[in-house]
Amino acid sequence: MQLRYGFRLYPSAGQRMALARAFGCARVVYNDALRARETARSEGMPFPKTGDLSKLLITEAKNTPERAWLGEVSAVILQQSLRDLDAAYRNFFDGLKGKRPKMGAPRFKSKRDNRQAIRFTANARWSLTPGGKLRLPKIGDLKVKWSRTLPSSPSTVTVVKDAAGRYFASFVVDTDASEVLPEASPEVGIDLGLGHFAVLSDGTKIDSPRFLRCAEKRLKKAQRDLSRKEKGSSNRNKARTKVARAHARVTDARREFHHQLSTRLIRENQAVAVEDLAVKGLARTRLAKSVHDAGWSAFVTMLEYKAARYGRTFVRIGRFEPTSQVCCACGVKDGPKPLGVRVWTCGACGAVLDRDINAAVNVAKAAGLAVSACGAQVRPGLVPAPRSEAGTHPKRPAQRVWAQAGIPGLQAREDVKRCMWRR
Repeated sequence: MQLRYGFRLYPSAGQRMALARAFGCARVVYNDALRARETARSEGMPFPKTGDLSKLLITEAKNTPERAWLGEVSAVILQQSLRDLDAAYRNFFDGLKGKRPKMGAPRFKSKRDNRQAIRFTANARWSLTPGGKLRLPKIGDLKVKWSRTLPSSPSTVTVVKDAAGRYFASFVVDTDASEVLPEASPEVGIDLGLGHFAVLSDGTKIDSPRFLRCAEKRLKKAQRDLSRKEKGSSNRNKARTKVARAHARVTDARREFHHQLSTRLIRENQAVAVEDLAVKGLARTRLAKSVHDAGWSAFVTMLEYKAARYGRTFVRIGRFEPTSQVCCACGVKDGPKPLGVRVWTCGACGAVLDRDINAAVNVAKAAGLAVSACGAQVRPGLVPAPRSEAGTHPKRPAQRVWAQAGIPGLQAREDVKRCMWRR
């Protein structure tokens, strides 16, 4: 299978200018090709082919004064820009035919987009120097931060600039069957949630880091500073970069957590089963921020491709399986329960079940995996005291009496007044 390996780039000032020129040329060719095809569609003309667009918008355009600067960059990245447009149209038409999820029609690119990218194939004659630098045509030797070695020789490289102003090199490499791991006996079902990011069928609970929630204070300050800057000024551009970098730190931390956890689960278990969650539907509820912060879809995708890479079994069960309603001990369906119910007792067999562990075991059983534990006979854990009970703020005499008597506030005031009137 083909994999992507990303590494950080540190271009010099001149190389950043050359990359900006390459991003702009690829974007112009993409927009020209999209405009030509939309014009042909509106006029009822045949759909222009990629070969004709390449000859018209690249080869002949270089000889015109308006597009002469296209010759300052490698022709390969311009050809790859046309291929990207073909892929966008192909995905759009396949979505209309029902071959894949629906996607919108291709749109024009802007120099203000958060992501800019160019791709070099083997025809561009890019190479890795003996000193470990990435040599790109008409750009130069770029410094690469090698965090690991490539398993094989890469076929293509994509240079990406993100919203935070960082540059990355993404290499496409081919892997063989030598990376298949030896067989392991455990098989595990995973129940994804918000209180705990993942609960395994063996009773293991993995806490949710909540990266976005932890960084909200820093993000709020950066966004407030951005809103106070004058539009179009250099200070506003600097503030926008700070906001993008703050979000990038959250994204990188979440991705690193997903990679480490998914790799550990794949290495320790022969088969992994998860539930197909309706993330889009959950993202329209009041829990939208927490759902996006968890990143379930990215985590499940990592599990799927790593299972295929290392020779493991990955099973995705349907989202309508009643995993939280069925007792894992006797199999009796007890009906839906509110989210506040974390521990419940089965009415048929009397087993005391943890809601999350019971769901994880049912996920494994629905996938046909062999599980040895069902999480029965558990007792609730310690619950931290509410903030009002743990505080040390002084109370007025009347409020202290009400609290000691355990009387609600409004009723306590009426009872105290009645007692004082009787006296």
